[in-house]
Amino acid sequence: MTIMQKFFWIIASLGNLIAVNFAISQTSIGTVLLLLLTMSYSIIGYFDMYHSKHTLNRLYPVVAHIRYFLESYRVEIQQYFIANDTEEKPFNREQRSLVYQRAKNVRDTIAFGTQRDLLEDNYLSLWQSLHPRDVLADAKRVRFGGPDCLKPYDASYLNISAMSFGSLSSNAIEALNLGALKAGCYHNTGEGGASPYHLKHHGDVVWQIGSGLFGCRDDEGNFNPDTFAAMATRPQIKMIEIKLSQGAKPGHGGVLPAAKITDEIAAIRHISKDKDCVSPAVNPECTTPKDLLNFVVKLRTLSEGKPIGFKLCIGNPVEFLGLCKAMLETGITPDFITVDGAEGGTGAAPVEFSNRLGMMCLEGVYFTHNALIGAGLRDKINIIASGKTASSFDLLAKIAMGADTVNAARTMMMSLGCIQSRHCNTNMCPTGIATQDPARSKAINVIDKSERVKNYHHNTIESFFELVGSMGLDNPAKLMPHMLKKRTPYGLLMSVGSLIEPLKENELLQEKHIEGPWSDWWRMARSDDFYSEDTYILSPAEFSRAKHASHQRDQIQPK
Repeated sequence: MTIMQKFFWIIASLGNLIAVNFAISQTSIGTVLLLLLTMSYSIIGYFDMYHSKHTLNRLYPVVAHIRYFLESYRVEIQQYFIANDTEEKPFNREQRSLVYQRAKNVRDTIAFGTQRDLLEDNYLSLWQSLHPRDVLADAKRVRFGGPDCLKPYDASYLNISAMSFGSLSSNAIEALNLGALKAGCYHNTGEGGASPYHLKHHGDVVWQIGSGLFGCRDDEGNFNPDTFAAMATRPQIKMIEIKLSQGAKPGHGGVLPAAKITDEIAAIRHISKDKDCVSPAVNPECTTPKDLLNFVVKLRTLSEGKPIGFKLCIGNPVEFLGLCKAMLETGITPDFITVDGAEGGTGAAPVEFSNRLGMMCLEGVYFTHNALIGAGLRDKINIIASGKTASSFDLLAKIAMGADTVNAARTMMMSLGCIQSRHCNTNMCPTGIATQDPARSKAINVIDKSERVKNYHHNTIESFFELVGSMGLDNPAKLMPHMLKKRTPYGLLMSVGSLIEPLKENELLQEKHIEGPWSDWWRMARSDDFYSEDTYILSPAEFSRAKHASHQRDQIQPK
């Protein structure tokens, strides 16, 4: 027997006997409490040893419950008492404090220098200019709308990313949308459809059409053009986004646990409330590249010419290049592409999908930007970056790597009061944001929290423009990938690039040889099927670049 099993038998026998004798011989509150304590210990211990399903309870009766109790508060204990300001994941204390301070409009400066290790491998930084400038007034919005768009939209550089009603509470959605109205940015509905709470306060909305077609499906779950058109033509709907995949769980459909499905959500989504709402991994209207582009045309027509785009997390590069080929063959282009990073968040996802699949946001944006340039399509298509944006530097880095605008989700939740408790998938969110429990969600004051969303957006955007100006630039569009500096393992700085070389305009369409993997990827890409085997073997970029640089030096050596 373990020590705690022996201790249980001592309490259950000798302990109870002594407690009974004390209670009989000298009755008092103390002796009665002692008896209740030993009896309770005996009952709980007996159940643990002979009926519990947990091995720990059987081996360590009663005291094993202390372990489970402490484990239930492990995240909070680590967050408040153990972790330092820069080591927590996914957002550390420094990042969260910055969001809270900007949302509350209080001082967001730091004292006594940085806590960051500036010599850390892959640490990103910028080189400032001795001639700082102010960003031009007409460079502070970004126009969305390609050649076939009849109703272009001017967007902010920072916007509210996709978060569904269902995943978030009604009050949280209302506060975000009212905040978007005050801030002058758009609010993406997420795949759960444009709910009344997204529309109530008349903030600009990007309606996301997920693989479940929520908000525009019939009784059988198929696309319903009439329902779509009725919503898409509303003035408040500024753009429509087709969701192909999500960075936090690429290759996996969305999941809304049954515990969070109310009668209202079931009615809005046109689903059952008796089981988890699991969207298919593949959008039924977009099974091939050309199907996707035809769906873009259909939605653009039904919405009377509004900007239409799609969202994806970049995986096998060949498959995205297949999309580019389909655009060239059909002459159909989306108005924008949202690139979601593998580091993005979600209310619920399998661990392996969140941890191991997809390109990170900066990599995905850099690849997408170059692929569109090489195919001669970049001037027709905007790129939206989505994935872990807390500070103005995060925003700047994504713009520099090729994005036109940026979406943020979790930090917008933090501006509402999210404390990163990571209970989004349990319906037990302590702040009332990611829950459908009315007792919790009603604690959110929509008016007050919308002000915090506006403040966070305003202060981050102002800091972003100031950061751009500090580099001597008067327009964020002038940012380039090489302006980001990365610390190498050798302690030196290098310009940020990628495993692949950047492309020149129309370079993929030309006959000459393309350096690196672009040639093989373009050759393998198909316009009639998304799937392509991942057969190209990546090698360290510095080796191929060093060889290429050596070859160029040999060519210019004087004879």
